[in-house]
Amino acid sequence: MRLTLLRRAVHAIIMGPPGSGKGTVSSRIIRDFDMQHLSSGDLLRAEIAEESTHGVRAKQYIEEGKLVPDALVVELVLSQIQKISTNTSWLLDGFPRTIEQAKELSKKEKLDCVINLDVPFNTIRERLSGRWTHLSSGRVYNDGFNPPKVPGVDDITGEPLVQRNDDKPETVQKRLETYQLQTAPLLDFYGEKGLLHSYSGTKTDEIWPKVKEFLNSIMPQGNRSRL
Repeated sequence: MRLTLLRRAVHAIIMGPPGSGKGTVSSRIIRDFDMQHLSSGDLLRAEIAEESTHGVRAKQYIEEGKLVPDALVVELVLSQIQKISTNTSWLLDGFPRTIEQAKELSKKEKLDCVINLDVPFNTIRERLSGRWTHLSSGRVYNDGFNPPKVPGVDDITGEPLVQRNDDKPETVQKRLETYQLQTAPLLDFYGEKGLLHSYSGTKTDEIWPKVKEFLNSIMPQGNRSRL
């Protein structure tokens, strides 16, 4: 008789400055590992698209390059986590961003690890200056390393791409400064708890193998990767 071993779900967070490649690394994690991806950005975009009360409020903060208020983000993210099966691994992307959010999360959920993408700010400034977005889907392109097939046009719909206000140089600088002040302290917070795993580099392809090796070490039974 073949026995099926039960594995414990892994609860993880991925962190990094805006433009550090969290979305790309997250997509590779979900591709290769049995984890559910929860992006606070995707949740907020859905609210904005629906023009809900929360969405209208969030849009104003985002366009000004500010962080969305803790109470709004916490409510959205925790409600989604509660819908996930207890034996399903998940990866939080873009949350928490402040110590207050982290404390609220710790009251409700047990974390196993925090993956931090350590990318220099100068690299991020150069990267974001060439970033273009398909607003309705959230698909992102970059002139330098992920250009659209036709300049200025979304590959799938053929609709025009735009440079979002929060990708413009002056807003990028403001976002990085906000991150440094409000989010970077989380590195100390999680470091003191022994949960932090940082990986440095200027390119996603440099960082990803290190992240993958780490995840292989903590959830081998959940690995979907074809090595």
